[in-house]
Order: sequence, then C-alpha cells, then structure tokens
Amino acid sequence: MTAAQSPHPRAEPTGEGAPARSSHSSVSSHGSLSSHSIAPARVLRGAGAWTDARPLIAGLGREVLLLGRSRTTAELRRRLAAEVEADGLGVRQAELEHDCCAEDLERLQAEAHGWGVDLVLAAGGGKVLDAGKLLAQRLALPCVTVPTSAATCAGWTALSNLYSPQGAFLGDVVLDRCPDLLVFDHQLVRQAPPRTLASGIADAMAKWYEAAVSSGGSHDGLIQQAVQMARVLRDQLLLEAEAALADAAQPHQPPSQAWVRVAEACGLTAGLIGGLGGARCRTVAAHAVHNGLTHLAACHGSLHGEKVGFGILVQLRLEELVGGQQLAAQARRQLLPLFRRLGIPSTLAELGLGQASLSDLETVCVHACAPGSDLHHLPFPVGHADLLAAMVSTTSEALCSPDRQPA
Repeated sequence: MTAAQSPHPRAEPTGEGAPARSSHSSVSSHGSLSSHSIAPARVLRGAGAWTDARPLIAGLGREVLLLGRSRTTAELRRRLAAEVEADGLGVRQAELEHDCCAEDLERLQAEAHGWGVDLVLAAGGGKVLDAGKLLAQRLALPCVTVPTSAATCAGWTALSNLYSPQGAFLGDVVLDRCPDLLVFDHQLVRQAPPRTLASGIADAMAKWYEAAVSSGGSHDGLIQQAVQMARVLRDQLLLEAEAALADAAQPHQPPSQAWVRVAEACGLTAGLIGGLGGARCRTVAAHAVHNGLTHLAACHGSLHGEKVGFGILVQLRLEELVGGQQLAAQARRQLLPLFRRLGIPSTLAELGLGQASLSDLETVCVHACAPGSDLHHLPFPVGHADLLAAMVSTTSEALCSPDRQPA
C-alpha cells in the first residue's frame, strides 16, 4: 500500500446554489493567474488502504456521517461503520434516495445538523461520492471518499454533478477543494462487478479524445502536460483493458498488475488529469452526449461511463462527418472492436434506445446542444441534425463526405 500527500490550493468559490461549468480550476479577473484544485490532500491506495486510513479518519473528526446508497454495498458500509465505531468514533449512516440531487442534499444537510456530525465519509459509486463532497462543502466539514468501484474518478475531483430526482443531468458544481482523504482500497474496489471497470475504462479514455480537441493547441505548459497524460492513459488502457477486465471476473483472487494499473488509471489518474488541466482542459461532446442521454428514462440502466463511451464514438463521428477529419474515422474504427469486447455500448440499441422515437432522440440533441454545452468546445459548429446523424451512425463504415458542410 502506498500513500501520497500533496497540497490542494483552494479555487475561488463558485456558489453552491446553481450548477457551474465543469472545471477544477479558476482564473482570476487579471487573466494570467490560475488557481487549481489538483488532488486530494492525502491519497491511500493499495490492498489494505482502508485499515491504514482509519487513524487518519479519526484525526479528521469524531462524529462521522457515513453516506451510501446501493443495496449491493449495504453490508460493506455496515462493516466500515462497525470498524469506525471500534476506533471510538460516533457513526450516523445515511443514504441517498436518488442520484446526487438538490432534494437529497437538503434532507441530508438538515439531518447532519441535527446529528452534530463533524466529518462526511462517502462510500460508494460516483454519485454517492459527488453527493458526499458537495454535502461536506455545504456543511464546511472535512470529506473522506471511499470508492467501491473504479467506474469514475469522482473520489478524486473537486467537482460534483447534479441530477434531477428522475436522474436527468442538470449541471455541475465546482468545489472549493478536493477531498481531504481518498481511500482507494484494492480489496474494496475489486468486489465491484466487472461491468463497472469497463465503464470506468470508457470514462477515462474520454479524457484523451476530449482534451485533445479542446486543449490540444494550448500554449499553457500545465495544460499541455495534462493532455499528454491523457494520451498516455488512453494508450495504457488500449493495451491492458481486456486483461484487466478478465481479471476483474476473479475478485477473490489476488489482482493482476494489469488490473491494478487499469483500476488506478480510472479511479485516480483520470482525476489527476482533470485537476492539472482545470477549466481549460475541458470535456467536449462525449460528456455532452452523456448529459443528453440522461434525460431519457430508457437508458437509465446504463452506467455513466457506458453513456460516455457511446459519446466518444458520437464525437468521433461528428469530427468525421462535420469536421471532415479522416483520422477521427480511423480512431472510431480502432475503438469499436475494443468496446464490443469490453461490453461498452456502441449503438443506441445497446443503450436500451433501439425503440426510441424521433422525439426522444431530439430531446437528447436539444440538451446536448444547449447553449453553454460542452459540445460547443468542438472546433466547428454542430446543429441538432448533425448530432442526430452521428448518434444513429456510430458503427457506420462510411467515411465523411468531402462535400459535407458544417451546420
């Protein structure tokens, strides 16, 4: 088990009442000064990280709110609560009723005040971790994140996504800082279904495909380095994703090195890239497509990274059809066989939208193309018809037409 400690300068507060554009940094009014929330104050990673974290948790607070959600992690959370109580701390367990949404957060905030807690410990998937981070900020309390899968890098970042109670993406909130402690225990993460790792692989790969478009031409050295880290991350996942996923199907066996590298790439490195790149190393169409898809109940059974993975294919198709970029077609054809082997959806039908109406798909396009959407970080304009054409042709062998004009 290894530990890393790093400072995390506080970004300028952005306000908690309204969602903000995705970012892990702020830029001052002078234009040349940037403030980055790069990493958690402390990261513990490896087998047994939870055991080593317990004294650190005791140093952060004495009355713990332990936040979770999934029934599949309920027994694990009971075990964590018992161990924290054995260390002499008080524990109050709380659960999300929905995704990370305002209604849940208001209820939890009132309960936390009544209980007198002084530390938020979020144990679960990305939405639980996002809710825990935002709740801790609203309560002005320390925050500990304990991911129970490698499906996202939410345990790392200074960002929380907000959803409606029905699961529709509403926006994101930039937080003042990353968590005070991130506990990435391989033994806990390894108990998650292999599907969550495949989802995390797709989400992490999006770092390269989006950052290369939005920030590949940046003259800022830190951003240039973040973009190159995203490329190296993508390359490692291309090489080792299948071996790691095969190993994930044997959770009671010691993990392979491929599993360790891939799980940490998804849960840790992807977050570090976002922290380094900050506001100027943006998400683009892949996440915008995810955000639009969340407005359709029919694909709520798909994981975050599964929607983002489909969004990567849509973004590449847009670059091909609208941007006239042949390299995007090659990249899409490179990813398709891998996505199929990993079980990552590559068509609308695989997302549960095989019977979706034209009105349903137009709803996705309206939200993905809304003013201020990350989709508009593409270097060419995209209209609803362009996006719809890309969504229904992600597996097409046809290359872009040289006569195609941008919308």
